Amino acid sequence: MKYEDLTKKIIGCAMRVHSVLGNGFQEVIYQRALAIELQYNGLQFEREKEMDIFYRDENIGTRRVDFFVENKIMVELKAIINLEDVHLAQAMNYLEAYNMEIGLLINFGAKSLQFKRLHNNKIIKESSNQENHGSDN
Repeated sequence: MKYEDLTKKIIGCAMRVHSVLGNGFQEVIYQRALAIELQYNGLQFEREKEMDIFYRDENIGTRRVDFFVENKIMVELKAIINLEDVHLAQAMNYLEAYNMEIGLLINFGAKSLQFKRLHNNKIIKESSNQENHGSDN
């Protein structure tokens, strides 16, 4: 899996935060704690990075991603009782809108940390199509 080591490191940081704080805090508390943990583990990141959202190559607005780690991974945080399909769909939409290949959806609100690794299949398909076309030359 692409960026597997990096995503494991991020999830490990989230697990540490959850094991210390438990569940029950607002999302911003986990966001601040995760920033400390990512920094402690030597990971480069931007917090609440504002990114443009495009539709048919036109900028239609912006959205802040909770974390953008090592210029490779989008991390979206939640602090809710349980992740549902709507949260996964929202995170997938962000991944596609930001044109990112890999993302993580992490929920600190449950008794045990919940996380989902997300893959932008549109980019993966485009990448393999370009590789296939490149080999024909």
